[in-house]
Amino acid sequence: MIEILGKSFQPRRIIDNPSEESLRQWALQHGGVITEFGNLSVTTRVRSRMARLTEVITDHPDPEDLELLHEVLDYLKSKELIMLDRVMCATPGFKKSCRLYVTAEYARLPLMWGNTLFPPEGKEPDFVALTVPEWKESRVLVFPESGLTIILGSDYNGENKKAMLRQGMYWSKKQGNLGVHAASKVLRVFRGDQLRDFGFLLFGLSGTGKTSLSCHSHWLGFPETVIIRQDDVVILRPDGTAVGTEDSFYIKTEGLEPGSQPLLYAAALSPRAILENVFVEAETGKVDFFDSRLTSNGRAMVKRKDIAFTDNQVDLGKVDFIVFITRRHDIVPPVARLTQGGSAAAFMLGESVETSAGDPTEAGKSLRVVGTNPFIVGSQAEEGNMFLNILQANLDIQCFILNTGNVGGTVRGQKITLKDSVKIVEMIARDKIKWRKDDFWGYEVPLEIPGVELDRFDLKNFYSDDQIEQLSEQLKRERLNWLSQFPGLNQNVVNSLTL
Repeated sequence: MIEILGKSFQPRRIIDNPSEESLRQWALQHGGVITEFGNLSVTTRVRSRMARLTEVITDHPDPEDLELLHEVLDYLKSKELIMLDRVMCATPGFKKSCRLYVTAEYARLPLMWGNTLFPPEGKEPDFVALTVPEWKESRVLVFPESGLTIILGSDYNGENKKAMLRQGMYWSKKQGNLGVHAASKVLRVFRGDQLRDFGFLLFGLSGTGKTSLSCHSHWLGFPETVIIRQDDVVILRPDGTAVGTEDSFYIKTEGLEPGSQPLLYAAALSPRAILENVFVEAETGKVDFFDSRLTSNGRAMVKRKDIAFTDNQVDLGKVDFIVFITRRHDIVPPVARLTQGGSAAAFMLGESVETSAGDPTEAGKSLRVVGTNPFIVGSQAEEGNMFLNILQANLDIQCFILNTGNVGGTVRGQKITLKDSVKIVEMIARDKIKWRKDDFWGYEVPLEIPGVELDRFDLKNFYSDDQIEQLSEQLKRERLNWLSQFPGLNQNVVNSLTL
């Protein structure tokens, strides 16, 4: 008999690890369609994560939570469930067995989630997610100490994906490592006459350009190249290496086209890809990535092997550069090189704007999320201190802020294009950017970036000197007020903003 938090878990029937082919057929029988590209497209009722309805329970559950859990388990006694096992991480010592239970009429959820991780190894699960999409109430209950997540009232795949990754990051922290919401890649470029590999971590909230940058070739020509490793979550170790977690990418498809994102576009067209909430004409199967009638948070689950410039590795042997992607529309420059304390401050500030992936009702509004990671369990200050400790132990790691928004506002300001950001990351690797210190902020801003016309982003094109000063003072106050809410945060992090 299986128990969940001391209560017997006895569904009417458990379908034990069905094949991918079976799951795909069942998904087709429950509303899935085949597109013009021969891949599966599904439509969900819930189309983003339920962040506001997620509760992390680290102590004893409240009686109301236990009552809800017991009600759910009683309900499942008459239900048929699909059980699917997978493994997170491919590195010995980091592999964690994951098990998903889903009511059987939602076969598309285990199908998509099963493509996320690595094949099972026959071990009992470290992490379990129990998903009941048809439940009358929408709730996500997270029990980190037992590795359990209960997902109620949501049929959105991202909820299951993040359930396991959240547990993985919490486990990592208890082991002295830092699970981070970041993509990873290698740029192999010439510095002088020497061809060298440089490892990048790219932090950023969903929808801010993290995947677009991590899955870009930078238009490099042989023997220069990129090697794409991970898109979502990695485990940053104290020695400056990073362990990968997944075997797929869960990409946003809004406006996806071959001109600006050729690698992602090609992967989304693969027969192995699974489209979620992407507009598809029912009669012809024609896909329209620009039609947002369903949602602006359309997704594609694509396998790593279907993305060019990947290899059979998911880990990063050495982190050389860390880039915090923000999407602001004011005085933040396209790129800035940070001090050590400023890097930890950028981690704690996690500045960006809300997107349709998080809360569609708040999309476009400024927000701050520590580590650009909405899935932190436990002390956020502890994670900031851990990040600072890693930088102090690896003094060769350089950190940057990369703005993918606008300089000078959204109305008459200058858009920082994907082409600009791609070139900036390349020039960071080549060490070709000329810098000067910004005396107000203490970080360095670019004087010259080959391939980027910096005059477009001169603040004086948009603001008077008085406005620049006022906006700078206001932003610094906001940042200091934000950092003041984290008792126990290393004071050097706060001091980096008071220069």
